[in-house]
Amino acid sequence: GLLKIDSLIKGRCCPYSSRLMKVKRFLLRYYPPGIIIECVQKNGTIKVREIDLLHLRSDSNVDSLVDQIAIDEPIVNEKKKPLIRELVGKLKEKISINERKQDFYLFKILRAHILPLTNCVFNKSGDKFITGSYDRTAKIWSTNSGDEIVSLEGHQNVVYAIAFNNPFGDKVITGSFDKTCKLWSTKTGECLHTFRGHTTEIVCLTFDPTSTVIATGSMDYTARLWDVETGSSLHELKGHTGEIVSVNFDTLGKRLVTGSFDHTVKVWDVKSGALIQTLKGHQGEISSTHINFASDLCISGSIDRTTKVWDLNSGRCLHTLRGHGDEVLDVVFNSTGTKIISGSADGTARVYDAVSGECENILLGHEDEISKVAINPQSTRIITASTDGTARVWDAETGDCTQVLKGHTDEIFSCGFNYEADTIITGSKDNTCRIWKI
Repeated sequence: GLLKIDSLIKGRCCPYSSRLMKVKRFLLRYYPPGIIIECVQKNGTIKVREIDLLHLRSDSNVDSLVDQIAIDEPIVNEKKKPLIRELVGKLKEKISINERKQDFYLFKILRAHILPLTNCVFNKSGDKFITGSYDRTAKIWSTNSGDEIVSLEGHQNVVYAIAFNNPFGDKVITGSFDKTCKLWSTKTGECLHTFRGHTTEIVCLTFDPTSTVIATGSMDYTARLWDVETGSSLHELKGHTGEIVSVNFDTLGKRLVTGSFDHTVKVWDVKSGALIQTLKGHQGEISSTHINFASDLCISGSIDRTTKVWDLNSGRCLHTLRGHGDEVLDVVFNSTGTKIISGSADGTARVYDAVSGECENILLGHEDEISKVAINPQSTRIITASTDGTARVWDAETGDCTQVLKGHTDEIFSCGFNYEADTIITGSKDNTCRIWKI
């Protein structure tokens, strides 16, 4: 249930009786901040309880938090309070460290493929990244050495969409214009499964949070769900009347959101493949979607120049975020779900309050469209990638541009942080990836 200290604490997952369970261990989750309790039932089954501290700040009162946790979590008795106090203190300390600002420097330039790049993404820690290319391959790289670890070969056309199974990082998926998705081992480069069924190009894909299900979206107007272990097709998700360009699982992997050129967003039940909601209201193609950590809100960006905030449970549009003068090309929540960032073809990005829908900051400085936005897990810095050949780093609170990452000689279409936010990757049409470090 919901635990309240100014809506600071929220307990999730398995309900339990403190008399029937024994605490095995407490674990920290830094981003978004929280404490995970592993408990052992009398029959030996391990249950997990998550205490979300989504609004924890460096100036939060630790004693008040611990007292409230003890009230709402029966398993946290007086003996366990000192440990909980220590864990909350460590989370606060991490937040304080992340508030210190340092500049990024160019660490490495990698010309990854002969033919143009399509995308580049980090694994969770950022010690590896993957690139996709028009040369029909994907490659996994060591971030620190710049060496190619393995080349993933087998697609018959452009490798367009790529993803790690974060946080695990032992598998990657690649989606291709050859209509297939492939699952690979990051260690050996072995192709574990080839998923066939789409009738046109695959342009978006993702793993569910447990790395047991894969979702793919295609220009054939369908999305599909696949079993990671067996390689079998679980569900074909039909209903859109336009190309599907965005797929997102919720935090528990129970629902999937698809965004389409048919101007709608659809919400699906992962287990059954059933359609739960169709979110209607946009006047143009959907470009991007994202679900917040609490999995109660979804956002969609559209070429109609707006971003919409949806209640995932009711399907109701809560806010229409206006202000951009051209197409909204990318949207994202921060890790705690309190902020929304949109990037637009008008050359600006905007930061909105996710609850009120108010625009907090307009990020001005790029000379051409912003195709990609990302915010670090600590919610302190935003990065924007632009057709003007630069990426910009912004203070997420003030909206100030703290750094311009220059050097690419063509438009930048990809950017991202690693988990600790001390490394940035940018990918460009100049056919290079650049690694930036603090």
